[in-house]
Amino acid sequence: MLVNSKDLLTSAKENHFAIPATNFIDLDSARTFVSVAERRQLPLILPFAQSHQHILSLEEAAAIGRLMAESVQVPVVLHLDHGEDFQTIQQAIDLGFTSVMIDASQKAFEENIEMTREVVTYAHSKGVTVEAELGHVGANDTSESDQMTASIYTEVEDVIEFVDQTNVDSLAISIGTAHGIYKGTPKLNFERLEEIHQLVTIPLVLHGGSSTGHANLNRCAKSGISKINIYSDFIKAAMEAINQAELSDYIALKGVANHAMSEVLNTYYDVFNTEAYLK
Repeated sequence: MLVNSKDLLTSAKENHFAIPATNFIDLDSARTFVSVAERRQLPLILPFAQSHQHILSLEEAAAIGRLMAESVQVPVVLHLDHGEDFQTIQQAIDLGFTSVMIDASQKAFEENIEMTREVVTYAHSKGVTVEAELGHVGANDTSESDQMTASIYTEVEDVIEFVDQTNVDSLAISIGTAHGIYKGTPKLNFERLEEIHQLVTIPLVLHGGSSTGHANLNRCAKSGISKINIYSDFIKAAMEAINQAELSDYIALKGVANHAMSEVLNTYYDVFNTEAYLK
């Protein structure tokens, strides 16, 4: 069932759990994630990152995402992750994405507001929800963008103005995570999370969830984070399973990789305390 993210994230916020956002890069990964959601009878956010257009075109991603979402009864959000420009985001909306992210987090504060407001105006006219980022979640060696960038904490005093000026539906904040795989377990700023959570009524989002640690992520889900993005952990699990399988059959290897990714999602559903969506 293809839906936008508004009611799902509101439910997660009110009931103190998080919904996994599982970045897909092909039909196999999308089908694996949606199948687990259907089996568990739990909601899912299915993002495709703009930076992955060298793997799938936006048209292909939209077709795969819509097909998979409409093949199940549980609510699935087809989300554009880390949209970088209005033209790409507009195209995604017109192709049927039900949620989009405008990531202008490395721009100046006023430019971030301006870019986000433009996206919100167009998206809301089409019934599409919008996520923005304030502060910046950086990147380790292995990430959606394959670029090393530093994290910048979200400034508490900027949050209210940003939300009021943009009318954004959810806000990604930076509290110490980074995209990619860590060499150790990161130390998150839960005090900053609590401050921001007390200030806003919209759901909060955490990027860079992979290898952040189950205890950290469980605490985030209980403390006001309603959506947690995972990507690198799926790819790592798939590669480890392939390397251990010692198989020479390509189809069998795909099955091993898909199973490994499904196990990761099963684990994160438990870590995030994700609940079924009840209207």
